[in-house]
Amino acid sequence: KKLTVGVCVMEKKAFSAPMLEILQRLEAFGEFEIVHFGDKVILEEPIQSWPICQCLIAFYSTGFPLEKAEAYASLRKSFLVNELGQQHLLHDRRKVYERLEMFGVPVPRYALVNREYPNQELDYFIEEEDFVEVHGNRFLKPFVEKPVEGDDHSIMIYYPSAAGGGMKELFRKVGNRSSEFHPEVRRVRREGSYIYEEFMPTGGTDVKVYTVGPEYAHAEARKSPVVDGVVMRNPDGKEVRYPVLLTPTEKQISRELCIAFRQAVCGFDLLRCEGKSYVCDVNGWSFVKNSYKYYDDAACVLRKMFLDARAPHLSTTMPPILPWKIKEPVQQSEGLTRQGSGIIGTFGQSEELRCVIAIIR
Repeated sequence: KKLTVGVCVMEKKAFSAPMLEILQRLEAFGEFEIVHFGDKVILEEPIQSWPICQCLIAFYSTGFPLEKAEAYASLRKSFLVNELGQQHLLHDRRKVYERLEMFGVPVPRYALVNREYPNQELDYFIEEEDFVEVHGNRFLKPFVEKPVEGDDHSIMIYYPSAAGGGMKELFRKVGNRSSEFHPEVRRVRREGSYIYEEFMPTGGTDVKVYTVGPEYAHAEARKSPVVDGVVMRNPDGKEVRYPVLLTPTEKQISRELCIAFRQAVCGFDLLRCEGKSYVCDVNGWSFVKNSYKYYDDAACVLRKMFLDARAPHLSTTMPPILPWKIKEPVQQSEGLTRQGSGIIGTFGQSEELRCVIAIIR
């Protein structure tokens, strides 16, 4: 009998291209039945009438009733790829940083300014022309200001008067723009609660990391929105990203983060600055776009996860040819062009390039 895997997420996410690529690969193994709940069931029907599933893919996105999904998981005792209770943490950047520090994951130097109402004056917060001070902790410009709400992506960088001053606003991509410079803005916001953190120069690139369980991570670099706010796109209109090899320390960070938030499939942002790496944001459920190697790996890792949790008597050994590749024409080996930086390989064995030996005569 096949294992039932419930996809309890908003339809916009459930039918996204990366999700469909991975679910089709899971189905190709012949061991799983994929059950899409759909928006109507999730939003309107009581949890008692939701499909009964042994394994559950469920994660928050706009409009998703997280508490309702938690009640369903508790009722049916489904195996969760991503724990639901922990997803509440991701809505508050203060709790995210607190959790990261608890697990020894490095974060930028930061301080919290908590207001109970807009424009509340705080005796521990001082603003001067070229710095802010929070509880005696001084942040010289340039520094970063983030709203504490995880879903608010309006992040500001304030620049020193010696560099002409002004503020750059970072936001989610709108067309070809991801930031806007405001030369006239010198003072920080006061209408809410904010995190202030040290600005970390990264050489103009951001690193995005995508985990699938604690033993697998794929990393990509993109042009940072801090540079000029123009999104680099390829001829197909997709944002240009480059595969990145993670260092052993970064792989350990990836593992710890996955465990800390109990989110097997999780994306986070890494800042590389002066030889060290820092986590500055945790996004929860995220998939890589346009990487067939990643889709193959993700399906294989999820398969093992589901079988280990709900059918440990079944073998998790991979077939010599992945089922969806049987009808594909034989391709030449990728050699060392392997994309990303997975800690485990397609067939589940531990693999990591540690050394290249060249013999030249």
